[in-house]
Amino acid sequence: MDARKVCIIVPPSPFLLDERVFPFLGPLKVAAALESAGVPVEVLDLSGYKNFADIVREHVDETSARYFGITATTPQLPAAVEIADAIRQSRSDARIILGGTHATLTVAALNYEKKQGTVGRAHRAFDRLLPYFDTIVAGDGEETIFLAVQDDAPQVIDADGRKSPRKDLFLDNTRLNASAFPARHLIDLPSYRYTIDGVSATSLIAQLGCPFECGFCAGRLSPMLRHIRTRTTANIVEEIEQVHRTYGHTGFMFYDDELNVSKSMVELMGAITALQRNLGVEFRLRGFIKSELFTQSQAEAMHAAGFRQILVGFESGSPRILENINKKATREDNTRCVALAHAAGLKVKALMSIGHPGESARTVADTRDWLLEAKPSDFDVTVITPYPGSPYYDQATELEPGRWVYEANGDRLYQQEIDYTVDTDCYKGVPGHYVSHVWTETLSAEGLVRERDNLEHEVREHLGIPFNPSASSQLYEHSMGQTGLPGRILRVSTPQKTTLSAS
Repeated sequence: MDARKVCIIVPPSPFLLDERVFPFLGPLKVAAALESAGVPVEVLDLSGYKNFADIVREHVDETSARYFGITATTPQLPAAVEIADAIRQSRSDARIILGGTHATLTVAALNYEKKQGTVGRAHRAFDRLLPYFDTIVAGDGEETIFLAVQDDAPQVIDADGRKSPRKDLFLDNTRLNASAFPARHLIDLPSYRYTIDGVSATSLIAQLGCPFECGFCAGRLSPMLRHIRTRTTANIVEEIEQVHRTYGHTGFMFYDDELNVSKSMVELMGAITALQRNLGVEFRLRGFIKSELFTQSQAEAMHAAGFRQILVGFESGSPRILENINKKATREDNTRCVALAHAAGLKVKALMSIGHPGESARTVADTRDWLLEAKPSDFDVTVITPYPGSPYYDQATELEPGRWVYEANGDRLYQQEIDYTVDTDCYKGVPGHYVSHVWTETLSAEGLVRERDNLEHEVREHLGIPFNPSASSQLYEHSMGQTGLPGRILRVSTPQKTTLSAS
């Protein structure tokens, strides 16, 4: 057994309906940090696999790793718990670490309750993690991982922000730009299915953080997720060129919260345009923007760089709802954004949500009417989920055991407490296969689901936008005579020489 070796595990994500779409860059950044420091690391990539627990059991019986780092968003948490349980059943000596968004948000919510002098669902959400994970990491993982992979590591490492107990582990701009690019060689990048305008595409993050205070958004109490940290234009372009030269990708999905929050966004677009001229290729790009910050110059620069579609979190067509969720953008801002994009040759995917305080059949109709008026090229509608770290979750009041209420401008949002370790909380998709855990004064949980389904059906029918089906989950089957897991699932690096091999 290699006493230093670390196994990084990426669970499947029901948020993506178990599709193998984008690689998760956070764990690949952690893997790159370990590799750069000479620590043997392997990545177990379970994205899209239905029988992921069987894969884990098979690998744990064979690997020399003793430290297992699992990343998880909140929708991934049930899979992460199942993975941790599978590891523990096979290896009593294993050290299991939980990092990622859910850990960060839960610790942020816990800290908020402590400051308020209350013991509520954040405490319970945190306590539910303790039987499965030896160490819980909140905040950036690139430097925190070296503290976490110690036998005497604390139960919680709170590196979430400049004022956190371990603020020395927080990545400022300088550290961010100096950090290694994601270790994409430790996954089978070509196996991910995402395309943009028919070309193979992969994910990229140009900056971290979102400074806005939307009421529904998780991360409002997380300094790491709120604080804007920027990469230099040169650093971003270097990564794009490296990915293109290594893997041939000409499609890039920018997974920043809001690209145009950065004052250097137009400059970046110009540099990407110049890179394409130098390489003699043409890129196709997608990314998220903030509607009220969107300008004609941004739109034109994005189109020149290869953007043909932008994604925008408009959320609602109701002025009342936009005010209640503290969106800042008005209905008029959102309409102007779509018009600017269309004038520049950019399609718009509108990201909408229902189930906010004050939601009613009338406000849902307002959203429908706005979509029919603005005519985006595509859209998505979800029923809202109160995640830890969001005001909907952290600032709600418990009415009775398991029932909570959040109030905004006199309007109420009622919530059922969720055990995120077991509930995948699918809040959109095929009718009859998901539920709502929230309701309002005029719409029941079942009523919100009906309103969402009817809205999606009606708008798609009127605008001629087809429903986006998901790809089916994959099953891993062990073949006779096969030795170890295939490179599509497992890749191993050595500190002396990077290798791409099945273990």
